[in-house]
Amino acid sequence: MPKPGLTYKEAGVDIDRGDLFVERIKDRARRTTIPGVLGGVGGFASLFSLKEAAAGLRTLGALEDPLLVSGTDGVGTKLKIAFATGRHDTVGQDLVAMCVNDIVTTGAVPLFFLDYFGTGRLDPEVAAIVVGGVAKACEEAGCALVGGETAELPGLYADGEYDLAGFAVGVVDRKDLIDGRNVRPGDLLLGLASSGIHSNGLSLARKALLEYAGHDLQGPFGAGPRTLGEELLEPTRLYPAAVAAVRAAAEVKAIAHITGGGLPGNVPRVLPKGTRAELERSAWPRPAIFELIQAAGNVDEAEMQRTFNLGLGLVMVLAPDQISKAEGALAEAGYQTHRVGQVSSGPAGEDAEAFVV
Repeated sequence: MPKPGLTYKEAGVDIDRGDLFVERIKDRARRTTIPGVLGGVGGFASLFSLKEAAAGLRTLGALEDPLLVSGTDGVGTKLKIAFATGRHDTVGQDLVAMCVNDIVTTGAVPLFFLDYFGTGRLDPEVAAIVVGGVAKACEEAGCALVGGETAELPGLYADGEYDLAGFAVGVVDRKDLIDGRNVRPGDLLLGLASSGIHSNGLSLARKALLEYAGHDLQGPFGAGPRTLGEELLEPTRLYPAAVAAVRAAAEVKAIAHITGGGLPGNVPRVLPKGTRAELERSAWPRPAIFELIQAAGNVDEAEMQRTFNLGLGLVMVLAPDQISKAEGALAEAGYQTHRVGQVSSGPAGEDAEAFVV
């Protein structure tokens, strides 16, 4: 007798389960709608009107020469901590923050966001928690969750695991573009505090803490009630409101998002040739998680600096007569800042550098 015909479900992909998930997140996505969004989640493509956004968003104003700014990123091996602890409500913010924090370094206002969720077997409950976190972070960042992709890929992922990617688009008027071209020696560096490890260096952190030192994710972190797992899962801070506050109060010459590569790898990306950034290590407090990682893995200081943010999520470059205005605006917006160094002259014509001394 011939074998009975296979179904997609028997092959590992359950379309009904996917449809159930989409229905569960539609309301959360709807809550992120801003002026400019046309339609909703469910179509083949998402539509957005720049004209309607410019007319309806106070943060944009009149756009004379609008530039679209885009960015994409993921959460990385921080997801392994979510899998191990069974906590999935924070990584959505990591996904949004890693994307929108990149685009706001240009002065752009985030407009919309799309996500990708890939897994071996879709668990609608877990997926809804993750994407609920994405939607909540989009609301805080002021952008719309306009769509995404959910892929059930049996055999590609381990049971209970998933991967995330995000895509953000924003806009900035050309006259308001922040691009670092006016940075000069003597300008000052203003650091904005991170919320902890953010979403970079988790492979090294896991190796040092869990394998080398044998720490338990469910064990205590420091003297407080937090576990180590909770500390590592602290979501990446969102900085769109910080950049908006500074732009309204002061002239910012450059902004660096401190991600993979740390301070030495990211600050030079926004500086012109022939300059160097000198950061004073004692100028800001280093969160305890970094001290724990360094001790657990006997990690060299230079390796720490080029792997982690070490307590600074953004670094802004301002002229000396602008920095007090920026500090005041950021304090009012609820951000902790530190004057962490200055720009000096480097070898003429050579790429910029940054040093933590």
